[in-house]
Amino acid sequence: MKSPLLGPLTLHMQLDQFPLVKPFQICGYTWETREVLTVTLTSGGKAGRGEAAGVYYKGDDAAAIMQKIYALRTTIENGISRQSLQTLLPPGGARNAIDCALWDLEAKLTGCAAWAIAGLTELRPLMTTFTCGADLPATMAQDACNYRNACAIKLKLTGSSTDAERVRAVRAARPDVWLGVDANQGLTRASLEALMPVLLETHVSLIEQPFPVGQEVLLEGFQSPIPIAADESVQCLGDLRSMTGRFQIINIKLDKCGGLTEGLAMARAARALGLETMVGNMIGTSLAMAPAFLAGQLCSLVDLDGPVFLKADRPNPVQYKDGLLTCPETLWGNP
Repeated sequence: MKSPLLGPLTLHMQLDQFPLVKPFQICGYTWETREVLTVTLTSGGKAGRGEAAGVYYKGDDAAAIMQKIYALRTTIENGISRQSLQTLLPPGGARNAIDCALWDLEAKLTGCAAWAIAGLTELRPLMTTFTCGADLPATMAQDACNYRNACAIKLKLTGSSTDAERVRAVRAARPDVWLGVDANQGLTRASLEALMPVLLETHVSLIEQPFPVGQEVLLEGFQSPIPIAADESVQCLGDLRSMTGRFQIINIKLDKCGGLTEGLAMARAARALGLETMVGNMIGTSLAMAPAFLAGQLCSLVDLDGPVFLKADRPNPVQYKDGLLTCPETLWGNP
């Protein structure tokens, strides 16, 4: 996957606001609007695009991403490859936006689709989860019913006493779907143990990030009958080895790790370490889902439902049908 040096380049950046259909709540955070940075790199009459929302719990928002990139504008415009980008910027939203734009531009300049450059033999539709934000149990149950064609649903939990009823209400409303829960660091060892009988009773298949970052040691020796996934605990390739023996699954997000280049490397390295992989998103438009869709080809779990929370999406958006996600060639990553 060695990439060519692309340049000289013209860099354009734009902050875009995408209002949500309704407020979206997780443990400790609520959003009504999603602000993302759209990056366009132009060379030889061709343009490549990338999008980043950043990592909210690290203060890595769209405005901060724009400042980081602007400080390196001259270096980037003089010419850059995906490999040199890995040392120019650390993992995070800024590197993600540039990296994905470089993938798109390389595809357009070379006439070779990004999936082929990535070493994939084909693109297949992916079954994705659809997320119910933390809310009243009855509201979450209705949200789950609104995902009429979903095959997999993920619930946001907060660590409150309401969590058990949230899970029960959604399972009663949707007995047919794969069900996972995501605590976004909101549980304790005691609250997880208390909730476990309900999770087993309702046939939950995944527990994502139960404990706060820094408390991963609580999982050592914890014999969970349900696989546990790391999200906030695993940011980039260098974090993988510390996940073994604690988590069974790692959640790869391009905004966390800094782009598709590292996301693909993480998926392949995790497999070698005996870890399953999941690809997720920070709520973004279809332009953010498209490169993540490539990473998802190497993952056993997919959570790429970000655009369904938006009142409006990009032109030529990804498609959701019968619980499956597909990405049109006209969106990103094709000549």
